[in-house]
Amino acid sequence: MKYAVLVGDGMADFPNPDLDNKTPLEVAKTPHLDAIAKMGISGLTRTIPQGLAPGSDVGILSVLGYNPAEHYTGRAPLEAASMGIVLADNEYALRCNLITAEADTLIDYSAGHISSKEAKVLIEELDRKLADSGIRFHAGVSYRHLLVVNKTKAPAYEALDISQLRARPPHDITGGSISSNLPTGPGAELIVSLMERSRALLSAHDINTVRIDLGENPANMIWLWGGGKRPHLPKFSEMHHIQGGLISAVDLVKGIGRLINLDVLDVPGITGYYDTDYDAKASYAIEKLRKADFIFVHLESIDEAGHNKDLRQKIVAIEKFDRCIVGPIHEYLKKQGEYRIMVMSDHATPVSLGRHTEDPVPACICGSRIHADAVEVYSETAAKEGSLVVEQANKLMDFLLVGTQS
Repeated sequence: MKYAVLVGDGMADFPNPDLDNKTPLEVAKTPHLDAIAKMGISGLTRTIPQGLAPGSDVGILSVLGYNPAEHYTGRAPLEAASMGIVLADNEYALRCNLITAEADTLIDYSAGHISSKEAKVLIEELDRKLADSGIRFHAGVSYRHLLVVNKTKAPAYEALDISQLRARPPHDITGGSISSNLPTGPGAELIVSLMERSRALLSAHDINTVRIDLGENPANMIWLWGGGKRPHLPKFSEMHHIQGGLISAVDLVKGIGRLINLDVLDVPGITGYYDTDYDAKASYAIEKLRKADFIFVHLESIDEAGHNKDLRQKIVAIEKFDRCIVGPIHEYLKKQGEYRIMVMSDHATPVSLGRHTEDPVPACICGSRIHADAVEVYSETAAKEGSLVVEQANKLMDFLLVGTQS
């Protein structure tokens, strides 16, 4: 049996008045998603357990069959795993966004989706000027980077209780007040000090001078959030007795894949944004399925459109997901004998809000020994009438692989 899980990040949404109170999924042309819904079973499921903040860190763990309430320790440690950073027991990591600040307003959570090349120069400058033996900055992709703190070598940070730090994601407060949304909790002033010092340093950097001259948003401040210690996750093969691969452009998702011992594929041209190579994701997924029995494919661009409150781009990204990824992979699987495929969102990112929510998301499974229900299209509304009743999404993987909700 071959299995595929295809995740459109942030694909679920709310009815939108600009779409005659339909959702982007309901308006987008998605013949392949609809075909899977018609062939299979659909339902709404919760990827975000009560009490946890909605995000891909929690959502992807759920989709892969892990209970985030038991295994989640923070976003940044997952990204550290993707970057090859092995956290010691006395270390923790924080996500370090490059953002655009203007006076007291957070203008842009991604600094204009700054290039990785430019960002690397800025992060290295921060590491030279702000770091010491116990604090290190690590460059990632575009605006997404890490700060790693070794509490033994940085004794001042003993005052910071990372488990109690309350730090909002910058994409949740775009357009909002910086001072009103700074991290809080025991020792938070240490984190706030780094953020404030970064602003003076980055604002004067030549890269930002050039970006301003070109009419681009400068990366003139860091935002620290998503901190935590190294998680201890059971291997995917031990939990589900199957091996396979994972495809994503996002360090967070790749980090989860590496921690659970899935084969994280290096796919040229995938960016995590609108310009990602959709076709390459499908090609590499199909090639992996020729050798293995399981593939997990994650697409970030839909979520980025939601954060940008860009209705048109969200619909375009959904349609490309359907046409370039869902269609080719499903067509390949149908020719291979027994198979099952699951399509879903890891959380909702409504365009009207520009941030994640914990609302249930539509999931659909079709394939061998799956008896179709009455649902004929893939959408939030249609899924309510489906026969797939799995309230907590971390139980979906069991159903996909062995046909049981237990």
